[in-house]
Amino acid sequence: MSQYLLAIDQGTTSSRAILFTRDGKIHAQEQQEFPQIYPSSGWVEHDPEAIWLSVRNVCQALLDNNGVTASDIIGVGITNQRETTVVWDRITGEPVYNAIVWQDRRTAGFCQQLKDDGHEPWVTAKTGLLIDPYFSATKLRWILENVEGVRERAERGELAFGTIDTFLLWRLTGGRSFLTDATNASRTMLFNIHSQRWDPELLDLFQVPESLLPEVRDCASDFGTIAEGLPGAGAAIGGIAGDQQAALFGQTCFAEGTAKSTYGTGCFLIMNTGERALASEHRLLTTVGYRLNGRTTYAVEGSIFIAGAAIQWLRDGLRLIEIADECEPLAEQTPVDHGVYLVPAFTGLGAPHWDPKARGALFGLTRDTGIKEIVTAGLQSVCYQTKDLQKAMEDDGMRPVAMRVDGGMVVNNWVLQFLADVLGATVARPEIIETTALGVAYLAGLQAGVYQSLDEIEKLWRCERQFQPTMSKPERDRLYQGWLEAVRRLQ
Repeated sequence: MSQYLLAIDQGTTSSRAILFTRDGKIHAQEQQEFPQIYPSSGWVEHDPEAIWLSVRNVCQALLDNNGVTASDIIGVGITNQRETTVVWDRITGEPVYNAIVWQDRRTAGFCQQLKDDGHEPWVTAKTGLLIDPYFSATKLRWILENVEGVRERAERGELAFGTIDTFLLWRLTGGRSFLTDATNASRTMLFNIHSQRWDPELLDLFQVPESLLPEVRDCASDFGTIAEGLPGAGAAIGGIAGDQQAALFGQTCFAEGTAKSTYGTGCFLIMNTGERALASEHRLLTTVGYRLNGRTTYAVEGSIFIAGAAIQWLRDGLRLIEIADECEPLAEQTPVDHGVYLVPAFTGLGAPHWDPKARGALFGLTRDTGIKEIVTAGLQSVCYQTKDLQKAMEDDGMRPVAMRVDGGMVVNNWVLQFLADVLGATVARPEIIETTALGVAYLAGLQAGVYQSLDEIEKLWRCERQFQPTMSKPERDRLYQGWLEAVRRLQ
């Protein structure tokens, strides 16, 4: 009997493949990094072929190293860095340009023009999003306008657009499946989250031919099978979700008011709002949490562009540390009120500020400042940014009733204790922190009939450790006010 669910987790800096057992435990995994491309200040690209190669490599290594064949795989799920934009030839599959990454800010000027022209209110009403370079629509328009011959080819129906899930699905199925799911579609700024359709007025605003767009399906659906000659050939692909929604699902945040915060390259706090698409008054995003059996569950989201990437910068840019594991002992030796604030606005500020022109800065440096203080400030910046999101949700009357965390940074106990302190809330770390991959494994399992209900999946969640706040409210408020002052100085 088939025994594993295969999750393909295509992230911003690496691709992973993970085999999960039916009870949601990790059997084995493989990971491979791929190059980041920075053509100009604020521009971030990926080579789509490098992404595809990394996915093939990790899948092949995972199956080979564990003696697993396609017959052992119950179903396959795909989760992906959202908003990253690829356009390719429908016949050859060859990309017309590098993938423009979600972090890329090249379209900031055009976004500002759209806002100045008064478009943002109605765009937000349809999409739940703010007009920002973060989302796919302006990236797609940039490719259509700036890569020679692409608009003409698109108008002739020769090209395909997709976020990374769609591109990988196209390749994995040998070009047979041109599909996406509702969560990824909801991040393009071309999709009406209320009607659950590509919106003609949005396509007109961004000058996008409808022929470029994939069909939108539920998160658990028949997405096709892996083509011959590829790792896992013949296995059914049954689940797709953007990385943050996949983590929401993997954390089993199925009840209204439950929330998760993922700490990877960026940080993303999402709270389930049930069947209501709640509009934020504090610049949070309204998005699709997941869609099953044609029924949409909505969520509100706060997006932080730089979280783990700040630690990578301390390691690779400043070379203050050799490996990320050095951060925790350095922070343990440093008072929390050391006076240094790092605002890692390397590619602008996300929610609730939404300032694409902001750039990073260090404040509070003195002659006594050393490596320990700067590294600790980097860790604290992630927690302060999460506090920004919590405050925005509270001001919208939507305080999360539970906070579950995941992602690479949550192995750091110091960070989670400081996070609990600065939030004044309990923080729960699950046994399985790879919840992004786990979420699409669960979706593939739903499609395959391994799980009969969300209640059955929810019972699989296990807490590894809870962190309770120990800091006094006056100290918490004083530290957070210092952060707010540092952010104010950027603007």
